[in-house]
Amino acid sequence: MKLLLPDSLPLSLPHTDGVDVVTYEAARPVPAEHFNAEALVIWGSSRTDIDSVSDLMPRLRWVQTLSAGSDAVVSARFPHDVILTSGNGLHNRTVSEHTLALILALVRRLPDAAAAQQERRWARELGGVQPLHRDDMVTSLLGANVLVWGFGSIGQTLAPLLQMLGANVRGVARTPGVRAGITVVGDRDIESELHQTDVLVMILPSAPETNRALDAKLLAALPARALVVNVGRGSTVDEDALKAALAAGDISGAALDVTSHEPLPSDSPLWTAERLILTPHAAGGRPIGASSLIATNLTALIEGKPLKNVVAR
Repeated sequence: MKLLLPDSLPLSLPHTDGVDVVTYEAARPVPAEHFNAEALVIWGSSRTDIDSVSDLMPRLRWVQTLSAGSDAVVSARFPHDVILTSGNGLHNRTVSEHTLALILALVRRLPDAAAAQQERRWARELGGVQPLHRDDMVTSLLGANVLVWGFGSIGQTLAPLLQMLGANVRGVARTPGVRAGITVVGDRDIESELHQTDVLVMILPSAPETNRALDAKLLAALPARALVVNVGRGSTVDEDALKAALAAGDISGAALDVTSHEPLPSDSPLWTAERLILTPHAAGGRPIGASSLIATNLTALIEGKPLKNVVAR
């Protein structure tokens, strides 16, 4: 069996008899000399490069993407008998860390402080004696109501961090219940939840049913003090509606790590949106435990056992 590994990160797999491990250049399509591979690991390849070879590898049995989201491999033309597995779980801690940084930057008004620093101005409105809570903005996570929309493994990693800082955390998912000790409501009930939300965290995957899921109607359901943070996929937010809500003061601030078009075009109105933090899809990018997941799934493939993180399509 030939297994192709990308050169975009260091990977170390234990020796397995009968497995020929070959490294390929992730920034380019898989070369024709490796079209006979039976297993392909993807990390850092463009959608175009993935799609260009998806129907040219007749012996392919398994594709492992190291991304938490599987939309790039699902949308490619891999035959239906090829097993697709995702990197679910590999980005839990790094995305949670970045999400927490974005929330705290908004809550603690770090963009305002940075702007004052550029002006060499001691921003007295940001420091000194301050109320713990204000009606017009979220000024602390103590007692804040945080709603995590898309309560998968990343949301379940983020929730206890928010709770440690005093936040009240609830989740939203397709199926209601209790997960990791957190009450999760069904996505049909999200509008009523938004009325009492201080911070909305979006961790939704890209799918037809999540396209512009956060639209003008749901944004209008949020209190004017509310903050919106998206670390899932850019397609899940109606960006025009978000910019309008920020401009009108219908929400207090937002942070986007993902946008509908990436890289974000220089003429995008998001660059000049009021009270908006932008980061360049930087929350993940470091799949922790990738070698272990690949090795586990490789063994399962060889032994004819179920693989981890199989993607439904």
